[in-house]
Amino acid sequence: MAKAKDLRVLADTELQQKELDLREELFNVRFQQTVGQLENPVRKRLLRKDIARVKTLKRERALSANIAQAKTGA
Repeated sequence: MAKAKDLRVLADTELQQKELDLREELFNVRFQQTVGQLENPVRKRLLRKDIARVKTLKRERALSANIAQAKTGA
């Protein structure tokens, strides 16, 4: 499980890659669940929460960039 504090130090491209990796892992976990090979069902929930953390940070950065741009443009 990734902490938000640890994710904040990542660059935008690294955050994007982290989200892609988490989504791929979530896909694999869902597949394992379907075929009955999933050993840790809690992992699915943790992956969804990690994806949400990454998406939240990406949105915060986008909003702060828009605010900074609006201030310099005004």
